[in-house]
Amino acid sequence: MACEALTNAVKHARARQATVTLRVGPDELVMEIADDGVGGADPAGHGLANIMDRAAAVNGEAIIDSPPGQGTRLQLRIPCA
Repeated sequence: MACEALTNAVKHARARQATVTLRVGPDELVMEIADDGVGGADPAGHGLANIMDRAAAVNGEAIIDSPPGQGTRLQLRIPCA
């Protein structure tokens, strides 16, 4: 999922910088991928739809925040057992 998000940042966002942050808690893994690109990512786009499907396959969720002109932030929340 991180690779797909970073590929999107390179191919579509025209980002200069991207960060990947991982936090592991007792109940879940939270991964955030953020970039400083053009924003306006379409959640129905092929790459983001794949990320959402992969998150759902492990009972997780993907939250996309991508206001036009303000970069994109993708948060993945995956339960830990």
